[in-house]
Amino acid sequence: MNKPTHFTFLLLPEFTHIAFSCAIEPLRIANLVSGRDLYRWTLVSEDGASATCSNGSVTLTNQGLVPTVKCDRIFVISGMNVQQHTSPGILNWLRRERVAGTPLGGICSGAYVLAKAGFLDDLDTAVHWSWHDLFLEVFPDVQLVRSVFVAHEKIVTASGGTAAADLMLHLIAKDHGKTLATEVADQMVYNAVREGSAPQRVSLQSRYGMRNVHLVRAVEVMERSMETPLSPSMIAREVGISTRQLERLFARYLNATPKQYFMEMRLHRARNLLVQSEQSVTNIGLACGFQSTSHFSRMYRAQFGQTPVSQRSVLN
Repeated sequence: MNKPTHFTFLLLPEFTHIAFSCAIEPLRIANLVSGRDLYRWTLVSEDGASATCSNGSVTLTNQGLVPTVKCDRIFVISGMNVQQHTSPGILNWLRRERVAGTPLGGICSGAYVLAKAGFLDDLDTAVHWSWHDLFLEVFPDVQLVRSVFVAHEKIVTASGGTAAADLMLHLIAKDHGKTLATEVADQMVYNAVREGSAPQRVSLQSRYGMRNVHLVRAVEVMERSMETPLSPSMIAREVGISTRQLERLFARYLNATPKQYFMEMRLHRARNLLVQSEQSVTNIGLACGFQSTSHFSRMYRAQFGQTPVSQRSVLN
């Protein structure tokens, strides 16, 4: 009889509970519906006792950062403030395990930990969309994708939330067939199982109930040019319509001018970087297209009711 597949889950403080549940429950259900011990798992935390997730609940763990009993893959699951929780001890433990040949995985911001360890350079990687801005600044060699998960042989990544279930159902199908994976999904009342290539976010068309290709392309141009913002006339020229047409589209579908919408995009990116990174306020402003720190501060305060400096101080 084949040995059960053994997964190790490294839980960092403030890990995302929904991602953890969506990762481990399909394994439990696969054992249940098959009537066999197909999967088993070990929970690891840095202190070897427990890990507290972002909703405040506490999960007891089996061990600390000691060499693992031979396992088939280690998954890193984390959430907010992953930078502060990625300790040298965790990085060293993961590096030792990788040298030993253990395949790895990152779920939600767990990809940050793998990238910090240097494992994701030049590799297609799925991470929650809210972390994309940080990755573009801190890990430029990581090849971000907007998919729900990426399943390489040695390293898998899932973007978080229910994407962890999609990844696990994919692995169950690979190990034991699609029929079992479907039975597990049915037990979860999960009838919208996604392939790895499925997008993380609802499309712009679906969000706003419109199908105008010119507007979609205009927003894509804005997303690509945040560091050096283009004027509405330049965006219109790249899209292939007149500036007046562009303004009408934004007014009709988004209730904003192109300039207003672009400014909001840049400020939300700045907020992501302030919350998730340790870059200086000046560098964040430059990364979001603000050449003047005072202008950045004024616009940020108008949008969020506080300056970038006070936003950072609240976090600290």
